[in-house]
Amino acid sequence: MSDMTSDIGSEAAGDATYKVAATELRQFIERFERLEAEKKDIAEQQKEVMAEAKARGYDTKVMRKVIALRKREPDDIAEEEAVLEMYKEALGM
Repeated sequence: MSDMTSDIGSEAAGDATYKVAATELRQFIERFERLEAEKKDIAEQQKEVMAEAKARGYDTKVMRKVIALRKREPDDIAEEEAVLEMYKEALGM
């Protein structure tokens, strides 16, 4: 009889563990989904900023390049620009 009681106790503990894990899993998924929604909202806001800049006459393609450059290290940019100039000179540009 004690084996049967311990099996029931183990089964109940396993169910509790499953419920806790399922709750935690659901929380992770819901947090991720909220972040996805926020990311979508931010992307929409970025599009609006670019549309406004374009409406004011700015070249948004160049703006995006400037934004990408600002994320990089100055030494990397200088090296790339030097190589670009060398290639252009080699091609007579």
